[in-house]
Amino acid sequence: MAIFDVFNIAGSAMNAQTIRLNTVASNMANADSVSGSPEETYRARHAVFSAMMNEVGNAQTGGGVKVEGIIESEAEPLVRYEPNHPLADAQGRVYSPSISTVEEMSNMISASRTYQNNVEVFNTSKQLLLRTLNIGSN
Repeated sequence: MAIFDVFNIAGSAMNAQTIRLNTVASNMANADSVSGSPEETYRARHAVFSAMMNEVGNAQTGGGVKVEGIIESEAEPLVRYEPNHPLADAQGRVYSPSISTVEEMSNMISASRTYQNNVEVFNTSKQLLLRTLNIGSN
């Protein structure tokens, strides 16, 4: 593991958590939206991550986080009977996304704290590297 790998690993984790926060924000913003058909209903989005591995001799070490993509939930939309709603279908139904704001808030807190932890890793590594460089100048 090279001395600067920690910056790449922490940076990739920060990038992944930024994408996670963006998908959570999108889900929260659309949690109360409605549509006139199940096909038009917003679907919750979730980021998918995987570990990037580095080959070091015969062993593998962590190399960061890779964002594999963003998937849409396959949960069926919630159906409400509101015949006076302007978006209601012919049967008087409106459709809303199946999004739990409690789960999304939990995801937001988790992503935010993980991002903060990686900022701390980044800053601590920077300070240690600077102190190591200063040892030789004394």
